Amino acid sequence: MSGFGKVTGFLSRFASRRTAEEEAEPVPTRIEPELVVPSKALKKFVAFLRMRTSPTLLDLGSVVGANIEYFGEQLGCRIFIGDIFADLDRFQRDHKLPELPAFLETRFPQEPESVDGILCWDLFDFLDKPSACVVAEHLMRVLRPNGALFGFFATSHPAEARFTKFIVADDSNLRHRPYSTPRMRRAVMQNRDIIKLFEGLRVSDSFLLHTNVREILFRRPDYLSKP
Repeated sequence: MSGFGKVTGFLSRFASRRTAEEEAEPVPTRIEPELVVPSKALKKFVAFLRMRTSPTLLDLGSVVGANIEYFGEQLGCRIFIGDIFADLDRFQRDHKLPELPAFLETRFPQEPESVDGILCWDLFDFLDKPSACVVAEHLMRVLRPNGALFGFFATSHPAEARFTKFIVADDSNLRHRPYSTPRMRRAVMQNRDIIKLFEGLRVSDSFLLHTNVREILFRRPDYLSKP
């Protein structure tokens, strides 16, 4: 079953409840110490969503109880968990990465303009160009006017890297928890290529962190949604 088939809707008073998906989630072997890294865009992302009434959040990462609690308390939002990283890991293990773009066409059942905020994390660093284009197209389709999309993009990295689980520590910090998934080739996209990929959105804020990662906050202006 698609990960999007499991929707976790939380109002703030229910945010601290652990989900069945999280409890059943296997715990990978940690390979590096957990790091706390400042985030300049997270607070702005939350502020944008706070202006919406009962917003809907699409998280392309795995189920993280701390994140559900944080966004539930801050926004009283409904959360869709996608976990595209799990799909990517499975296709790599099965040596079927050329088939990934076609599969990703089926992974976004949300109605057009039905999501207020999207958490991409660093997903696009691990996607080849055809897969990245498919995902970006669907994200632009489901994002509501004046919605926000938050993503990380490497500026310089080793050719290969492992997945990281991003956990919200507070408004300005994220805990980075790396796991022993097989190494994958990691792309470094130029700013112009990132902007072209999300041609239906506009860059609201962009921050270059000391970790050689660029945080980009996109918005979908209302005028781009009108015929």
